[in-house]
Formats: sequence, C-alpha cells, structure tokens
Amino acid sequence: VQLVESGGGSVQAGGSLRLSCAASGYTLSSYCMAWFRQAPGKEREGVAGINPDGDTNHDDSMKGRFTISRDNAKNTLYLMMNSLKPEDTAKYYCAAVSCLYDAFPSIKERSYNYWGQGTQVTVS
Repeated sequence: VQLVESGGGSVQAGGSLRLSCAASGYTLSSYCMAWFRQAPGKEREGVAGINPDGDTNHDDSMKGRFTISRDNAKNTLYLMMNSLKPEDTAKYYCAAVSCLYDAFPSIKERSYNYWGQGTQVTVS
C-alpha cells in the first residue's frame, strides 16, 4: 500500500489549493481515507475523513473552507482548500484504513494505519 500526496505549495492568504493523494497497491474503494496536517511545533491534527460510501466528516474549524472528496475510479483522494489562512500552513498527510462501506469517517490519527509522506502547504 502506497499513498503519495501532491498539490502543495505556496499561496497567498485567501487563495485556494487542491491536494491529491494517489493510492497504489490496493483498491481505494474499500478503504476509509482522511487528511491530516501538522504545523511546526504542533501535534498532527485531523482535517477531514471520507468512507467508501462517500460520507464525510470535516473538522469544525475547517468546515466550509475545506472539502474532502474521492474518485474511486482514479484511486485518488482530494482535499479542496479555499479561503486559506496563514494558520493553515502545515504539512498535509493522507491516510487510509480498511473499513466497512458505511463506517464513520474518523479524523483521529490512531484510526489509520497507512500514511503518505506529506505535502507542504505554506500560506502567507
């Protein structure tokens, strides 16, 4: 199982970015997926999760600005980030775990056992 994030970069406050997470080695459609982020000096925090059925769970502080989605045919997870703020600066990680089709899409780190290497997002 391999997860590879892309789409990070530097953006001005108020701008948008779309992160992607390409999965290989397994069929994404049978896995719960999530995005996490870690800012320097801070613990990793959950951003949003999605189950195989497409149900989503977004952290309250980012709800309305960030949207998680998935394309099972492309085996890819996405995170659309709008109205970015400097405090969104962090390394963003995608994660996966095998789960039931309608499982609750957790955004707790301990729920996931496959992780990507992360992609840096810097907002100035």
